Amino acid sequence: MTFEPGTELDDDAVGDRVDEVIAENDVVLFMKGNPLMPQCGYSDRAVNLIADHREEFETVDVLPALDRFRAALTEYSGWETIPQTFVDGEFVGGSDVLAELEERGELADTLRAD
Repeated sequence: MTFEPGTELDDDAVGDRVDEVIAENDVVLFMKGNPLMPQCGYSDRAVNLIADHREEFETVDVLPALDRFRAALTEYSGWETIPQTFVDGEFVGGSDVLAELEERGELADTLRAD
């Protein structure tokens, strides 16, 4: 999911979008950039870890309103850093948590990969 450059996103619009995306998707990654052009190493790592186990998952580029997304996501997760992964509406963690789950052989089950 992307927003057009220059789009003004207020707190309510960002909060509503976070609510909607988490509720409507099995797996959501809030990241900096998009899967084709991640804008930070942590986002790149997270998208690749998820993509290793799932063909379909939703991503949201938080850069158009980083501070607002960070505040809205903190309401869900208590976590301030980006990226953030949610599975079935539950917060899983950032790229470090995904990597730990992968190392333990638990990431596929966590992502409910087919």
